[in-house]
Amino acid sequence: MLNSLANLIDLKGWCVADGATGTNLFNRGLQTGYPPELWSVERPDDILWLHDGFLRAGSDLILTNSFGGTGFRLKLHNAQDRAREVNIAAAKLARGAVDAHFSATGKKAIVAGSIGPTGELFEPLGQLTHVSALADFTEQADALAEGGVDVLWIETMSSNEEVAAAVEAAKTTGLPICATMTFDTASRSMMGVMPADFGKFASGLGVNFIGANCGIGPAELLHSVRGILTVAGSLPVVAKGNCGIPAYVDGAIHYHGTPELMAEYALFARDAGAKIIGGCCGTSPAHVAAMVAALDKT
Repeated sequence: MLNSLANLIDLKGWCVADGATGTNLFNRGLQTGYPPELWSVERPDDILWLHDGFLRAGSDLILTNSFGGTGFRLKLHNAQDRAREVNIAAAKLARGAVDAHFSATGKKAIVAGSIGPTGELFEPLGQLTHVSALADFTEQADALAEGGVDVLWIETMSSNEEVAAAVEAAKTTGLPICATMTFDTASRSMMGVMPADFGKFASGLGVNFIGANCGIGPAELLHSVRGILTVAGSLPVVAKGNCGIPAYVDGAIHYHGTPELMAEYALFARDAGAKIIGGCCGTSPAHVAAMVAALDKT
């Protein structure tokens, strides 16, 4: 199995991932409630703009615009039959952006195929079963692989059951796998999973990278990452936190985190032991550029 992400980390010591998708696309006209995944087909130039912005900022890794690309999530918009189309398009756009950046600058970057949660609860709390989750995750993973991603990036999970289904699906592609969970102020996921428990569980599934993403800000994210680091062993750990805490200002969502704040967070994350450092909601190319500058300086 070719693991270009692991090779990059071995060479550099760490790598910088990208930032937000949805919150950046709001500035391009994305309306609240509309699935950004459909923009990979409907407005590909805006997705290329987003990828190019992060690559120019110095990201070593970019995520595809496919977070809600399962049939379960697309069904909310009567687009469940377009899952394969949407995911292939997202992967090809990210691959095209990375290839164009390499041609222009000589710098290689990694394409990670984003796989988010289904939005459903597992039995007995809900109607989601391992079989149904596995089917949708497999469809998405296969399409992302066909589109040309380097690694499959299972993110923002809250239950170990859903992580297990997504990892099982991802393994069918033969690609390296990353799995991250999101935690709250009490260091618990929505379903009550603690960081160290998630780390042990995901490691046991045979993933290549583990970590935490999203959450309510960089400080809390780093606390969760430290918990995962205690059980990660030799697995590279991901820190991909939100750009501060969101607030509703003048009819729009704003995140209070400045580029300077995110630069400090990046240094703390690296010094704590994280190997893949990036931003989540609210994180713009300007924030990533500040993170890259800080990491390269020290």
